Amino acid sequence: MARLLLKNVTKTYGDVVAVRNMNLEVKDKEFMVMVGPSGCGKSSTLRMIAGLEVISSGEIYIGDRLINEIPPKDRKVGMVFQEYALYPHLTAKENIEFPLKVAGIPRRQREKEIMAAVDLAEFPKELLNRRPGELSGGERQRIALCRAIVKHAEIFLFDEPLSNLDAKLRNQVRNDIIKLQKRLEVTTLYVTHDQTEAMTMGDRVAVLSHGVLQQVGTPSELYDHPQNKHVAGFIGSPAMNFLEAKVIRKEGLWIDGKGFMLKIPEEFASSLKNYLDKEVIFGIRPEDVYLERAPIPSNEENSIPVTVEMVEPLGTETLVHLNTPEPGNQALVSLTSREAMGLNRGEKKKVTLDLTKMHTFEKDTEKAII
Repeated sequence: MARLLLKNVTKTYGDVVAVRNMNLEVKDKEFMVMVGPSGCGKSSTLRMIAGLEVISSGEIYIGDRLINEIPPKDRKVGMVFQEYALYPHLTAKENIEFPLKVAGIPRRQREKEIMAAVDLAEFPKELLNRRPGELSGGERQRIALCRAIVKHAEIFLFDEPLSNLDAKLRNQVRNDIIKLQKRLEVTTLYVTHDQTEAMTMGDRVAVLSHGVLQQVGTPSELYDHPQNKHVAGFIGSPAMNFLEAKVIRKEGLWIDGKGFMLKIPEEFASSLKNYLDKEVIFGIRPEDVYLERAPIPSNEENSIPVTVEMVEPLGTETLVHLNTPEPGNQALVSLTSREAMGLNRGEKKKVTLDLTKMHTFEKDTEKAII
């Protein structure tokens, strides 16, 4: 197997820059997930690696091989597409066999390779003679997986492979892909717009926005230590709360949220002292905001008045949308269903914030301060 390395890779379509100066390493045997909203350059990156798009500038390596000029069929890359890319007139078996025939593999060897791939992907053998139109979305996805396996690829590329599946099947196939990758130990780059998929599947996650790589790290690193507001807001469900505020001094450093005040913990004061009297963006995750039963003492240094705006019951958890005293400043708190019972729109409450979990970002650059 081999690592995948992108050096200063850029892709332009006329005046539009789809990918800008990307530097990324996917380690040998690693499962890397690239995540970002639609149109951020994820699929363009994958297609450049596969050789389906020409690189505008930069270099791509698989192991020690520079592959910029190598034809797609010789790159030792197996790609699974969102739409499966199966030939509708061929059977499942013939679709799996196709890359082996193109490579000139003898028929007897092809049979062995197909059966080995089918066993690995747990595709039902009794369905091998059916055409794609006679199979479910999950079954078609497994054919695409088998076709990637038989190529003995050094790199697996997945382009949003689960987006056409229903929620239950998506979870099942997601687990199957993870198990298969660990069994085969193939270096894998998986693209999705779903941050839940990214956090549950990836050894590491690369976050993209507008063609620019924002941060690469383990799921816990991205969640606990986002490098900018985009990463902080994109990673985590429900998303982080952001409130406009200012750093002021009043017997220590405080966050002035225009209608509420929060005392900055001592461990963060040194990071924020250079932002005295400057506007910042204050961030805190919904699970660190408490309407009641806070695990920390509630006092005027860590609590703010709010008004209940909307209650969303989701089963075991309930999302409560809150308005802070400043018009336009909204927050979100995640509660258990029991805690949220009886809450009504317009109720006046106080929330307690665990400020040891607070985040702050520069207002202009949106880079993380803490």
